Amino acid sequence: MRESLRGLTTRGKAFFAAAISFCLVGIFIGEKDLLRVGILIGAMPLLSAFALARTRYKLVSARVLDPQRTEVGHSARVVLRLRNSARLPTGTLMLEDRLPYALGSRPRLVLERLAGLMGSSVSYTVRAEARGRYDVGPLVIRMTDPFGLCEITRSFPTKDKLTVTPKITPLPAIRLAGEYAGSGDSRTRSVAVHGEDDVATREYRYGDDLRRVHWRSTARAGELMVRREEQPWESRATVMLDVRGAGHRGEGPTSSFEWAVGATASIALHLKGHGYKLRMVTETVDIDGQLGGEGEILDHLAEVKLRKHGVLDELVHRARQGEHGGLIIGVVGQLDAAEAERLASLRVSGASCVALLIDSSTWLPLPPPQRQKADEAFHGTVLSLMRAGWKVVPVRRGEDLAHLWPLVGRSGQGFATRAALAEAATHMGTTNPGGTR
Repeated sequence: MRESLRGLTTRGKAFFAAAISFCLVGIFIGEKDLLRVGILIGAMPLLSAFALARTRYKLVSARVLDPQRTEVGHSARVVLRLRNSARLPTGTLMLEDRLPYALGSRPRLVLERLAGLMGSSVSYTVRAEARGRYDVGPLVIRMTDPFGLCEITRSFPTKDKLTVTPKITPLPAIRLAGEYAGSGDSRTRSVAVHGEDDVATREYRYGDDLRRVHWRSTARAGELMVRREEQPWESRATVMLDVRGAGHRGEGPTSSFEWAVGATASIALHLKGHGYKLRMVTETVDIDGQLGGEGEILDHLAEVKLRKHGVLDELVHRARQGEHGGLIIGVVGQLDAAEAERLASLRVSGASCVALLIDSSTWLPLPPPQRQKADEAFHGTVLSLMRAGWKVVPVRRGEDLAHLWPLVGRSGQGFATRAALAEAATHMGTTNPGGTR
C-alpha cells in the first residue's frame, strides 16, 4: 500500500489537490454537499492504490534477440513476450528495457490491457556502432490502475547478452600459396587452397558401395577396384592479431586497432570458409577454429581490447606453441627494428608468411619532419621482414581490406611488396633492391 501511494501519478495527485480544495471550501462556507464531494474525490486515489496493491498480477516475461550476434552498424530485433498467468486482466502496462548507452536510448512500450491467461508481445530494434558484448535488460514494468491514478513498478532480473562483432568485409576468392601439412610419409608440399583430393583405389570388399567402383582402375587391374577418397593433407592457417597499445594509433571506431580487429575477423572467416584448419592467436588467447568454430572467434574479437603494456614476444611465443607449418597471416601494428626481427623469426623453411603491416603513424597528423622520420622507420620494418622471407602488404589509413587482399595471393613478391621494397631501399640506402629476398 505504501508503494502504491508513493506511485501516485500526476492525475492521482491532482485528484488529491482537488479533494483538499473542495473540503476546505465546504468547511469554510458550511456546505456539506461540497465536503462530501471532496471526500469522494479524495477517496478515489486511495481506493485505486489499495486495489492495485492487493491485486496479485502473475506476469511471465521472456526476451528473444534476433540475432544474438550482429555486426557493427547492423540492427538487432528484441522481442518481449508477456503472459498474464492470473485470471484477472491487467491495467495499462508500460514496459522499459534497460540498455547501455552504446545501444541507444531505453525503449518504452505500452500495452493497453492484458487479459487473464492471455499473452502478448512487443518488439523494438537496437543498433550498435561499437563492438562489444552488451547486457539487454532487466525489464521494468510499470502497472497502473484502470483510472490511471497510481502506478507500481515491477522488474524481471533476467538479462540477455547481445554480441556486436567487428564489421566483416567480404574478400574476393584468390589462390593462396598456403601450406598443406600432414602426417604421411611424403614431405609437406605447397599447393593452392583449391588443390585436388588425393584419390587412391583398392580391391573391392564385401559391403562396399558399388557407386564407388573405379571402372578405369578395374579395367586396368582385371579385378573390381573401388575408389578410396582420402585427403591426408590438411590446409593450416594461423591468423595473428597484434593487440599492443604501442603498435596502434587513433581513437574509437576509426582507430588503427579497430581496422586490425575487423581485418582479422574478415580474414579468419574467409580462410575457414575455404577449408583451412584455422588458429587465431593474440597475446592472451589461442583459439582453435575447428573446435570453437567461428562463433568463438567472433565472440573474442567482439571484446578484445588493446593491451597498454603488451609486448610482441608473447604473441610470437604463443604462435610458436601450436602446430608448425601452414600459412601464417599477421595483422600487426607499428614495429621497431627489434620487434620486426622477432616477428621475422616465426618463418621457418617452407612456410608461407604474410604480414598486413599497419603504418599506424598515418592515423596521426604529423608535421613534415616527423612524417619523414616515421616513413623511414616504417620502410625499414618492411625491408627487415621481407629479407626474412615474409610477404609484406603495407596498410595505411583509409585503405580497404578488400582491395589489399588480392595482393596477398600474388605469386612471388606482389606489386605492393615490390613497391615497398624499392621504396625501402631508397630510404635505407640499399643498392640492389631487386636482388633482396
